[in-house]
Amino acid sequence: MQQLTPNWIILLPFLGGIAVTTQAAVNGQLREQVQSPLVAAFISFGVGTLVLGLLILLTKQQLPTYQQLVGISPHKLMGGVLGAFFVTSIILSVQRLSVANIFALVVAGQLGIALLYDHFGMIGVRQSPVTLTRLAGLAFLILGAYLINKK
Repeated sequence: MQQLTPNWIILLPFLGGIAVTTQAAVNGQLREQVQSPLVAAFISFGVGTLVLGLLILLTKQQLPTYQQLVGISPHKLMGGVLGAFFVTSIILSVQRLSVANIFALVVAGQLGIALLYDHFGMIGVRQSPVTLTRLAGLAFLILGAYLINKK
């Protein structure tokens, strides 16, 4: 794939946030139609898998060999499990909480664990120490999540 300019790189996570929030609402509706959070998550992942397969074919991506596949460390395959947990947990929550409430909590959880991963350089991420400024940002985000969820 061609290299993205720094401006696009900054925009991609923002657009990803829009996509995942929209996905929550759509998957909540899918759950109502199929009457099952697990079936809704399965359908969502199935459609995503088909789209990715089509993109791989259209962009002529080289597929890994059998040896490359069996050489993958099991923990590196957890992304699919974590994605399934995330999507299913959102599908289960979206009918009881508002989308804003859910994603205030999601973002607070994401930033909290991200600071921990960064500080210690865990799971292969670049080490970036926690500072008072970053901790203040986390505190304000948690306060924001609390205020958004306060009735």
